[in-house]
Amino acid sequence: MARGIDPMSDRPVYRQIADALRTRIETGEIGPGERLPSESVLRTEFEVSAGTVRQALAVLRGDGLVLAEHGRGVFVRSRPRLRRLGHDRFARRHRDAGRAAYLAESEAASVRPSIDVFKVAPEKAPSDIARRLGVPEGEVVLVRSRRYLSDGEPTELATSYIPWNLAEGTAMTEVNPGPGGIYARLEDSGHRLGRFTEDVTARMPSPDEVRALRLAPGSPVLALVRVAYDVDGLAVEVCDTVLSADQYVLTYELPAD
Repeated sequence: MARGIDPMSDRPVYRQIADALRTRIETGEIGPGERLPSESVLRTEFEVSAGTVRQALAVLRGDGLVLAEHGRGVFVRSRPRLRRLGHDRFARRHRDAGRAAYLAESEAASVRPSIDVFKVAPEKAPSDIARRLGVPEGEVVLVRSRRYLSDGEPTELATSYIPWNLAEGTAMTEVNPGPGGIYARLEDSGHRLGRFTEDVTARMPSPDEVRALRLAPGSPVLALVRVAYDVDGLAVEVCDTVLSADQYVLTYELPAD
């Protein structure tokens, strides 16, 4: 029997093949971006049928370890390119320098950032957003919906909700809110930012998210909801963000005391 296959095991052969290939990926024997051996090579190596090999590769795809490219083969996922520094990205020095958080992170990663703005308009607040902002459900808020790209590749979708009484008559209602982004404009209007909270979950994307982020089959996303508060404790923005999980590392620095 082929290396890595135990005929006495209770695990199906295709699962054992998937485990063997997973070990090669995790140890770096097959590195990020590299192609796995072809189906014919794997059939010969493990002495199994084409169907068994395909079942094993389907397990790896389902686990998010590999991507199948039509006509080219199966490749190990590349490691994330962008490091999202939770303790640094909203530092005032970035706003003072006229840079929003995404621009600062892109500069650190040496990638070319761009932004597609889908919507900037007043709308009624959804119930969850209203709750987080501390306003009545259905109250009008400014909605800013956009997509972020790195070197032309989509990395995240973000929709900000800002109370209309804070946004009306300011540059926040413009497609380009100016240097430093909406947080700089909030501070310009007297709402000095005091703190942020973030809830992060992982899930599979919706069909619209798959299209907008150009996700490969089986690719998960990170769903992050952030609330920005001013120094008086007033919630001034909620940002609902969907991140392409294979593009990001989320880094947090936490106090020990």
